[in-house]
Amino acid sequence: MNFGKNLFNGIIPENPTFRLVLGTCPTLAVTTAAINGVGMGLSTTLVLIGSNVVISALRKVIPDKIRIPAFVVIIASFVTIVGMLMKAYTPDLDKALGIYIPLIVVNCIILARAEAFAFTNTVADSFADGLGMGLGFTLALTVMGSVRELLGAGSIFGTVILGGGFEPALMMILPPGAFLAYGLLMGLLNKVSESK
Repeated sequence: MNFGKNLFNGIIPENPTFRLVLGTCPTLAVTTAAINGVGMGLSTTLVLIGSNVVISALRKVIPDKIRIPAFVVIIASFVTIVGMLMKAYTPDLDKALGIYIPLIVVNCIILARAEAFAFTNTVADSFADGLGMGLGFTLALTVMGSVRELLGAGSIFGTVILGGGFEPALMMILPPGAFLAYGLLMGLLNKVSESK
């Protein structure tokens, strides 16, 4: 496989959120604002790239019997690094994302890519796959967070977009709004893809 195809694959054709329906828990929980979507997406992207590269590099020395525990240890190491960096440099975002940063360790996207891709492909292909899946996840969370923030607060990234006459639909920043936005965005992507 080539680098470009692996990179593009995770952004739209196999988008982990809207196509593969992976990572739904953090998708629904943290996307109350666009900045939360970006923060969670980029954190997951860094973990995806790092773990994919290391797992791919070690794939011939990791015994089959312990590959899943080995994957978890590698992924947990990268999650710890990302968590510490967030606490040091973006404490407000770290506080907003809360428990969902440490829970990246068991995120289906990362474990699935480690098992299905990184363990059987080269380091370069695994890097491209991690970057593509991470960018696809970040894009999905940012779009969802933007829609929810716009409809629920009248702003995007904290900047007021809709004027004083706008009556926010507070439901959009609550859990039911997450399900509603997720379903509508997934349906829209499917409809647009179907028409091509």
